[in-house]
Amino acid sequence: MLKRILLTSSLILVLSLTVLSLTLPANADSITYTAILSGANEVPPTPTTGTGSATFVLTGDILFIDEAFSGLTGPPAAGHIHCCAPVGVNAPVAVPFSGLPSSTSGTFTNTVDLTLASSYTAAFITASGGTAADAETALINALNSGNTYSNLHTALFPGGEIRGQIALTPEPVSLLLLGTGLIGVVQIIRRRASFG
Repeated sequence: MLKRILLTSSLILVLSLTVLSLTLPANADSITYTAILSGANEVPPTPTTGTGSATFVLTGDILFIDEAFSGLTGPPAAGHIHCCAPVGVNAPVAVPFSGLPSSTSGTFTNTVDLTLASSYTAAFITASGGTAADAETALINALNSGNTYSNLHTALFPGGEIRGQIALTPEPVSLLLLGTGLIGVVQIIRRRASFG
C-alpha cells in the first residue's frame, strides 16, 4: 500500500512538473513581465518618495513597454532596461527609452522591435556578441531569468531615482496546474498519514 501511495504521489508530481514546463515562456505566444520601481531598489538606495510600476509584454520579437511613475524629484532625464544582473547589482544599459514625459508623474508606452540594432545601445550589442540577434538572445534570456531591471534617472539622481527588477509573470494556467498538482500531493500525504 505504501509503495502504491509513493508511486502515485511521484507520478502526480512528475506530471504536474511536466505540464508546468510545457507552459513556460518558450511555448507561449506572449510573455508578460512586471516590475515595481522604488528608490529603495536602486543601488545604492535613493531617498525618494518616487514610485513606479511597469509591464513588459514580449510577443515574438516585439517588446511592448508600459511604465507609470509618480512623485519623482524632477522629470525623467532618461529611462532604460538594464541587462544582465541579478537583484542588487548594477548592469549596463541594454534598451534605452525614448519619448519619456517631461513631468514628475506620468506614463510611458513604447513598442520595441528587438531584431533592430537601433533598439539597443552599441555597448550592449558588443557585449552580447556583436549583432542585434545576439543582443536579443541575451536580453530575452536575462528577462526570463530575472536578470534585468528598469529604472528612471532624474537630474537629482543621475544614477537612477527609481528602479525595479523585471520579473516573469506566471500564466494563470501554469498556476492552476501547479496548484492542482500540489492539492493532489497533499491529499495523498493526508491519506497516508491517516492509514499510518
